[in-house]
Amino acid sequence: MRANRRGIKEMDIILGRYAGARLETLDEETLDLFDALLSENDQDLYQWVTGQSAPPGRLAPLVEDIAQVACVGK
Repeated sequence: MRANRRGIKEMDIILGRYAGARLETLDEETLDLFDALLSENDQDLYQWVTGQSAPPGRLAPLVEDIAQVACVGK
């Protein structure tokens, strides 16, 4: 639910698509990281996922996976 109800529509689409594709298969550690990521500012998230700026190190692998799934469709 939190992935689909963001502050900006672009993040609704990106995070909602990712959650639909991956949420059931994420391990507990990655789920915790995804939960933490959902607390981040939408403008920052959008820049990270689109490659406009680098995400914090601990979020980088998750952000890369989100970009692949939501933006590229893998």
